Amino acid sequence: MIEFKRLWHYLTRYIDNFLLAGIFLLMLVGLVVLYSASGGNLVRVSSQILNMIVALIIMWLIANIPLQQIMRLALPLYILGIILLISVALFGEIQNGARRWLNLGITRIQPSELLKIAVPLMMAWYFDKSEIALRLRDYAGAALILLLPVLLIARQPDLGTALLITASGFYVIYFAGLSWRVMAGLLVTAGGILPLFWSFAMHDYQRKRILTMLDPSQDPLGAGYHIIQSSIAIGSGGIAGKGWQNGTQSQLDFLPEQSTDFIFAVFSEEFGLIGNGLLLLLYLVIIGRCLIITANAPTQFTRLVAGSITLTFFTYVFVNMGMVSGILPVVGIPLPLISYGGTSLVTMLLGFGILMSIQTHPKLVKT
Repeated sequence: MIEFKRLWHYLTRYIDNFLLAGIFLLMLVGLVVLYSASGGNLVRVSSQILNMIVALIIMWLIANIPLQQIMRLALPLYILGIILLISVALFGEIQNGARRWLNLGITRIQPSELLKIAVPLMMAWYFDKSEIALRLRDYAGAALILLLPVLLIARQPDLGTALLITASGFYVIYFAGLSWRVMAGLLVTAGGILPLFWSFAMHDYQRKRILTMLDPSQDPLGAGYHIIQSSIAIGSGGIAGKGWQNGTQSQLDFLPEQSTDFIFAVFSEEFGLIGNGLLLLLYLVIIGRCLIITANAPTQFTRLVAGSITLTFFTYVFVNMGMVSGILPVVGIPLPLISYGGTSLVTMLLGFGILMSIQTHPKLVKT
């Protein structure tokens, strides 16, 4: 018994138990919904369990690394990510009209996922080097660090991931102390160039997604099909839902991508408003714990990284639920810890591992 306690203490000494409990509960909910959404496909559920085990191991490994070492990896990770994105542009595989994957022989990787962590780490490292007196040119340098990978990813095209990385970088800039006047000026500038972005930078299918969001009925069997079916599923769930595995939209295969991007619609139809409220509560518990870790972060670097990871997680949840509900365009963002898929799950838990390292290694980080 004593040996078991020692082993348990060794395994969990750098784990935030409160945060881990929230993650476990959400992943358990994800497995329950996935079983229903996949029509009882045990192979798919088993595959997701394997994804979870791999992601949890990576989270544990990262949580055990002191933040000084993670900080040293910021620049090499960022450079590696840019090299991989350039390689995708030159040699990447084309799938569904997009060039996002890089074939390494033994496996395929999506380098843009690495940038979801590498960009905030790099920007936090950059600001940490100039933390004594931040000037406007420091923010301009950070914007360039952010802009390079965003443009490479948007070119693939992968607008959803590009927007998420833009958000993660903006959160770092916000926590670094950018004044409200400058942010207001940037918003006005962005609003001014929006027509140009719409006309020259966006692809036809991206413009169609936005127009479909405003009026799905204009193409009910084409571009509007996803939103119409997911809206029907969410609305038909009512207060208490139709019950597990009893959702007609999902069980009769009316819902597209019901195991991945639109799994929230399956959950809403089966568990209703009450289930949605409990799911949101779980997400709020995790986000609240992450905000506490951010508030207690001992250095500029750790505060910026923790804040960015926390708000990026919130953005994932908000965008997916908004997309499925029809208040945001369909951009292919999975519901964190719920949707089927290994790449996004590993990226998310890697971020949580960094947060746990910040929480449990305060004396080992530069003060």
